[in-house]
Amino acid sequence: MTDTPNPEAPVEPDAPGEGKIRCDACPVMCYIADGRSGACDRYANHRGRIIRCDPVTILDRTMEVGGPVVPFAAGDWDGGLGGHALFVTGIGAGTTYPDYKPAPFIVASQVEGADLVTVVTEAIFSYCGVKVKIDTDRHLGEEGAIVRAGTEPVGHVTTAEYGSQMLSLGGVRHLTGGSKSEGRVTCETLLALCNREAVELAIDDGSTVVVQAGAAPVVDGQPEARMRVGCGSATIGMFATQWQGLVDEVVVVDDHITGVVSEHQAGKVIGWEDTGIRIKGRRSTPGRYFRVAGPGQGWGGTDIDDPLAILGPWNPKKGARPGLRMLMVSTTGEHAAYYELDDTLAPVRREMPERLLPSVRLIDENCEPALCTVLFMGGAGGSLRSGVTKNPVRLTRSVQAGRTRVTCGGAPVYVWPGGGITLMADVTRLPDGAFGYVPTPALVAPLEFTLSRAEYLALGGHGDRIRALADILAEGGEYGADFARAAPDAANPWPLEDTP
Repeated sequence: MTDTPNPEAPVEPDAPGEGKIRCDACPVMCYIADGRSGACDRYANHRGRIIRCDPVTILDRTMEVGGPVVPFAAGDWDGGLGGHALFVTGIGAGTTYPDYKPAPFIVASQVEGADLVTVVTEAIFSYCGVKVKIDTDRHLGEEGAIVRAGTEPVGHVTTAEYGSQMLSLGGVRHLTGGSKSEGRVTCETLLALCNREAVELAIDDGSTVVVQAGAAPVVDGQPEARMRVGCGSATIGMFATQWQGLVDEVVVVDDHITGVVSEHQAGKVIGWEDTGIRIKGRRSTPGRYFRVAGPGQGWGGTDIDDPLAILGPWNPKKGARPGLRMLMVSTTGEHAAYYELDDTLAPVRREMPERLLPSVRLIDENCEPALCTVLFMGGAGGSLRSGVTKNPVRLTRSVQAGRTRVTCGGAPVYVWPGGGITLMADVTRLPDGAFGYVPTPALVAPLEFTLSRAEYLALGGHGDRIRALADILAEGGEYGADFARAAPDAANPWPLEDTP
């Protein structure tokens, strides 16, 4: 079960008392009594020693994917494969805080004759957040609108992408720049999202959406099934030939770019005749219209329930005639209707002909399942780099030059170009329960730096702290000797292969 930030947790250390010892694994610096844990529930006093409550997670590529996490003892490993089949992650490893000391584990390994070093730690991120991609055509809120968890602001709506709405949540201003409650709720929300739990978010003057990494979004109580096949124009381009001869006009309704097949270049090149249709909205290029309606929960992400609302009077001088057949459809195929023009050139809805059903189903078939994607984003700068090297800027330069690989719980990350080590990781590719928190408030995320031994020593690394895997498994580290094995995500590259 994921740790949840405790609203009653102290932000100042408890007073020292009989039998209590101080934990310096985070800035709170709790005094902890024997047999008790600190404010974060991650560290405890065990017979006068501060230990990590959770075991260090070791990825074992020989384990069956999807198998249970199992305890790991030194006797479980015969030393074969030079440790190539095992990778020590930062999950449960402990931190370098207050950052004067080397990382909890600096692991030596040999892969195909290459001497490698992996520096393993749990990083405390005050500068962190998540980017959330929500696959839906529905309008969730205006760009820049505040996103709330409960009543507290935790982020904002950012620029929409193709078939998806985007949220930017967290960041140092919400974690530390607002009220105590705002910081606590922001931390709680980020932790739940990063550990793949469902979170309900409300957007000012917009929708309520339930977000869970790897699951379909639920918008205003309605689960989403699919994301759009494309904009209205793209849908025309993809399926114009499917409709030719079956219907006289097709309009694909879309909040962004509504498509009209008779005017569109795709229709023209296959000989589609003019129909005299008129579309309300701003004509961009032939067959492509912007702003036919406002954004909303209706057809194609617009605010309309009746697609005829986007049509003006038909022009008989340009092909409009009684009996003209028209299909109107949304970019997901969720909405579709068939019309014929009467003697006054007014469209009258008719039952959908059997001949058009396959084309509507084809749009649906070409829509991918709607999902929520959560990317953890953090700045791995500051003093945590001193746990890797005595000259921290050298680590930054080595990462940016591609000589040091960064992973998060063994999962690949994207490192942004430019200064610092700003990284993003897909939370679904990390082991379960990979993220924690400290009540400062800040998130705690696993972090690993893998590089050649020569590069590590050239950085000014802590060469005297490099240890063989067998030694680590036998003796543990500063915060205990509990280890657990987990299978790596099958989609992830193995962190020790193809390392610079």
